[in-house]
Amino acid sequence: MSAFGPLGTLLIYVVPFLFILTVVVFFHELGHFLVGRWCGVKVDAFSLGFGPEICAFRDRKGTRWRIAALPLGGYVKFHGDANAVSGTPSEDVPRMSAAERSVTFFGQPVWKRAAVVAAGPIANFILAVAIFTVLFFSFGRPVLLPRVDAVTPGGAAELAGFKAGDIVLAIDGRPIDNFAEMQRIVSASADTPLTFVVDREGVAKTLEATPRLKELSTPLGKTRVGLLGVEAGSHHDDWRTEHYGLLGSIRLAGHETWYVIERTMSYVGGLFVGRESPDQLSGVIGTAQVAGEMAKLGFGALLNLAAILSISIGLLNLFPIPLLDGGHLMFYAIEALRGRALNERAQEYGFRLGLAIVCGLMVFATYNDIARITRQLMHWG
Repeated sequence: MSAFGPLGTLLIYVVPFLFILTVVVFFHELGHFLVGRWCGVKVDAFSLGFGPEICAFRDRKGTRWRIAALPLGGYVKFHGDANAVSGTPSEDVPRMSAAERSVTFFGQPVWKRAAVVAAGPIANFILAVAIFTVLFFSFGRPVLLPRVDAVTPGGAAELAGFKAGDIVLAIDGRPIDNFAEMQRIVSASADTPLTFVVDREGVAKTLEATPRLKELSTPLGKTRVGLLGVEAGSHHDDWRTEHYGLLGSIRLAGHETWYVIERTMSYVGGLFVGRESPDQLSGVIGTAQVAGEMAKLGFGALLNLAAILSISIGLLNLFPIPLLDGGHLMFYAIEALRGRALNERAQEYGFRLGLAIVCGLMVFATYNDIARITRQLMHWG
């Protein structure tokens, strides 16, 4: 129990979560907003949160910027939208003059509507790159030499001939300069043969090893990874901190963002073929829990989580599920191919299906969160 009591414990988790969620949602909606304005669409409202309005102001172009009572999302409402998700035009659109209709979202050609919709997820990826850039530029990156300090008896590494003291130089022809990079490749290569080049007392040796599939428990649930069966070096001299200029930080941030995208899509693909466990899906409660733990480690760790969450939200919104941005893009692709949009009934059924899928995922993720916390409480008890 926290020294601050139950309320203090709650705030330790809620405040960091709301902070990173607000930042991520703001930039997502800002992407829609900026490209919408660039395309000549009038924006009626920009809202952080849903529900009753807490405070608001109107800018010189008529957009009402508002903060609402329920801080779990946000939206941009374009002129002529029937609702906050820009799913269908309002009943007033057919009665508008040609000039007024021309500044509505639905009065734009399909490519402009697609650009406005895609801008939200793209903004999430840009935010992630920006955050990683700031972190690498400000703090550098701690790097551990990929030295094998110990080999697990009976593990894949021992069978392949690894020895304590080996320094990994390359995996499948890819140069390796730190232990974390080696871990990433190995964890994503369960049951896949890999070719290692190691430095053994100044002599390069080639070894073939197949990481073994292992299910591990993490703060976000169970995950399946490949394990080689080696331990990192414990020598102080094996650690160094690499510092980067602005361009180097941007380049490394791009690589980090792509790695998170790649691993996320690999996990999603693994769900469909049964290689990954759905237990790792996490909702609001689980994300708040992790945000609180990251906040305890420092502001840099919390920003790192914000970047990962931004990438996750960007990817989720690109899934071709009606109601999400990807669903809109799917409808616009169909419209571009057919030369006309799907009829309103088909779109309405699509949005209902999308709402059911999204709600189902939220319920399942929340169930995972509650079950995970229950197991933790039982373990601590």
